[in-house]
Parts: sequence; structure tokens; C-alpha cells
Amino acid sequence: MVHRIALSSHDSVGLGHVRRNLALAHSLTRTVPGIVGQEVTGVLITGQASATAFPTPPGWDWVVVPSVSVDDTGYRSRHLAADIQRVTAMRAGVIAGVLRAFAPDLFVVDRHPFGVHGELRNALRELRAAHPSCTTVLGLRDVLDRPAVARAEFRTLGGARAVREHFDAIWVYGDPAVHDLRLSGETPPGLAPLISYTGYLAHGRPTRPARAIDGPFVLTTVGGGSDGVHTAVAAAAADLPDGHRHIVVTGPQMSAPDRDRVRAAASRTGAEVVDSVPDLPNLLERAAAVVTMGGYNTVCEVMSTSTPALVVPRSGRRDEQRIRARALERVGAFETVGDGPLDSAAIAAFFRRTHRTRCPRAGLELDGLSTAATLSAHLLAPTEGLTAHAI
Repeated sequence: MVHRIALSSHDSVGLGHVRRNLALAHSLTRTVPGIVGQEVTGVLITGQASATAFPTPPGWDWVVVPSVSVDDTGYRSRHLAADIQRVTAMRAGVIAGVLRAFAPDLFVVDRHPFGVHGELRNALRELRAAHPSCTTVLGLRDVLDRPAVARAEFRTLGGARAVREHFDAIWVYGDPAVHDLRLSGETPPGLAPLISYTGYLAHGRPTRPARAIDGPFVLTTVGGGSDGVHTAVAAAAADLPDGHRHIVVTGPQMSAPDRDRVRAAASRTGAEVVDSVPDLPNLLERAAAVVTMGGYNTVCEVMSTSTPALVVPRSGRRDEQRIRARALERVGAFETVGDGPLDSAAIAAFFRRTHRTRCPRAGLELDGLSTAATLSAHLLAPTEGLTAHAI
């Protein structure tokens, strides 16, 4: 017998959601068989075609649905010349068909319980009816948004009752000692009995062989890059500590004109500007200091190291990154920037101040991938069937 697992992410901005699910897939494949004595196989449902460049663990495959993007006016089709209703109908049909044929034993939905414009509702309802033994889990990052915004989103979904109707458990990928969704007011009180905290999905992320780099270096990374140009330009123009190189990773989703702006800023300092790297966790570990935006996945990768970090939160539609950065700064995990404009002088000062130091992040719960895999094993197999390793 093989346990079947489906992980779904809506993927409208960046690669954060799908990278979170991909890290979970690797952890599940690595950990669950040793606990339950059976292998796992799975599908990763994504709205980002570029996600398929990331290797899956053995026994897993990608399902790519038509992609969407989001701005201040709401969701829209990323590529197709079609309105959002038609695109979400296509996505809903694909996802429902995959779940119907695959019949997973565990289905984990990332962040948005019903996807874009309710695209998962019918799929979840059909899954309950046709395969009632399947356990459905909602996976939430450590921070959702300002409490009023997060509560309003839950109200539009039908509140706690609608989520409880379709989900058996909620995993929060964070440390409640840093930020607690239940106490902040971001989640309805009625969901509290479903919530388990896993810790941050930091340790145990998949890595690739590191490239050789001569001499010490500092690093800037802005996630997918779609909204990171201001941070990348400021960092690329920053003066460097003596003897250090600077690698600026713009992300695969930064536009060509924005990338040209970063290269122009780097022309004076000699910073190396690249679209992406296959070995970011290794680079983060080896860097003397790092400047990064405040997206969940990059923050987790940084926290798995002792590299000093300056976190520059995204500003705009959501307040999630600012809340996360300030919460982690309070516990000494990072430095972050204030509400004023970020400039190259501030980044240069950060590099000078920290490039000979390290930042141990002891005391934070960083083993969320292992915890989530153990939780999955308990859901996939009865307690009496678990090995001593899990007990």
C-alpha cells in the first residue's frame, strides 16, 4: 500500500506558496515511511509553471493550472486572454478532476482554504463525499495580515463554520511565542480547536550543491522579484566591506526593465546581479550578511543559518511581511527597517556592522517540516500502526 498525498497552492504572487508545499513534500517523503512503514506518493498542484523547475521528491509530480496574478483591483488572468471567472472555472475543473482520479488520503491546502474565488469548494465537497477517509488540512503561514483584514477575509468565506465544514485540521507554520494568530485576532475563535503549531519550516529544506565562490561575500535576495526592485537597487548600490563581493539575486519574476535598473545600480559597486541561483540555502549559510525581503520562505531559509540579516518587508496591499519582520526582530532573529525609505547608505552600514558577526537563533521553533511530517503520519495511519520512532 502507498499513501497518496495532494498539496495545493493558489500561487498568485511569487513562488512562496509552492516552495512551502515543495519543502513539505520532501519532508513527507523523507520522514513518513519510517514512521508508518509505507511509502508516499503525491501531486503538487500549482498555478506557477516556473515551479516545475524545482525537482520533486521521488514519487511526486506537478499539476499546473492556468495562472493568475493579483493587484489592488483583485485577481486576474496572468497569461490567458480570458476573464477571471473563466480562468478560475478552468482551474476548479482541473483540480477537482485530479482529486477525483488520484483519491488522496491527505490533502493539504496552502493559505487560502477555498483558493481563488472559491475554486476549491466543489473539489473539497466531492472529496468529502467520494473519499471520506481523506483528511483535509489547511496550512497557514505564521502571519496572515492585519487582524481586521484577516477577519474580513474569513467572513467572506463564511467564517469559522465554513472552514470547519471542509477541513479537519489547521497547521500554522510558525512559533506562537513569536506571533500567535489565535491571540492576534487574525483567525476566528471558532477555529482554535483545529489549530496546531508546527514551528517554522526552516530546518531540513532541500538543498542543491553549492557553487564555488572565491572570497567572502554578502548577499541580497528579493524572493520571486516581482515587487523587489527598490530593495535590489538600493542594495546593489551599497558600498561593501573591504575584500567582499556582493551577489544580488533579482528573482525570476522581476521584469526586464527593473532588472536593468538593478544592473545600472550595480555598475558602480561591482555587485554581481543574477536572475536566480539553484543553491540559495547554501549561499545564505555562507554569506557574511544578507539583505532580504520578508517573505515567509526566504525568512525560514535565513533562520536555518546564523547569518546576520536585514529584512526589508514588502509594502503595499498586505501588511504580513512587516508584522513578521517586527515580531522576529523583537526576539533577536533579524534586524528590520523602519517606516522611512530604504537607502544604500543604511544597507552599507548594516554590512559594515555585521559582516564579521553571526546571529545564533537559538530558542526558536524551527523544525516545522519534521513536525508536519509527524502530524501527517498520525493522520495517515492509526496510532497502533506507528513504529516506536513516532511514539
